[in-house]
Amino acid sequence: MSEPLITIAQFDEIVRATLPVADAHPYSVVSLGWGEAVVRLDYRDAMLRAGGTLSGPTMFTLADTALYAAVLSRIGYEPLAVTSNLDIHFLRKPEPRPLVARARVLRVGRRQAVGTIEIASEGGERGVLIEPLVAHATGTYARP
Repeated sequence: MSEPLITIAQFDEIVRATLPVADAHPYSVVSLGWGEAVVRLDYRDAMLRAGGTLSGPTMFTLADTALYAAVLSRIGYEPLAVTSNLDIHFLRKPEPRPLVARARVLRVGRRQAVGTIEIASEGGERGVLIEPLVAHATGTYARP
């Protein structure tokens, strides 16, 4: 195993510079390792949908952000790496509270990187997932 090829500060810089909508989804990277990332999404009332649950697009955005961080930890500072596929399975209704995503890269090739993401409500400690999972996703990033 190696050290990540990007820092949390560098990841934040790429997101802020290339994704103008990032401010609508107040995330923070809790940890970044070689091919792994834990990302926390703050709760806002605007993320709720009918029935008092967090919306699917909110969870999708969190999954995509977490996998992007994990992929960049393996390939380095690369703003042109983009999502080419993301499949998400909503497992249960999350409570209106912060969410945490744990992403892990499964494979990095010359043209793409593949990974998996688990999403759960935040537990007592910042960045700790509590079971049960509220969503699970798999995704692929295209490398430039």
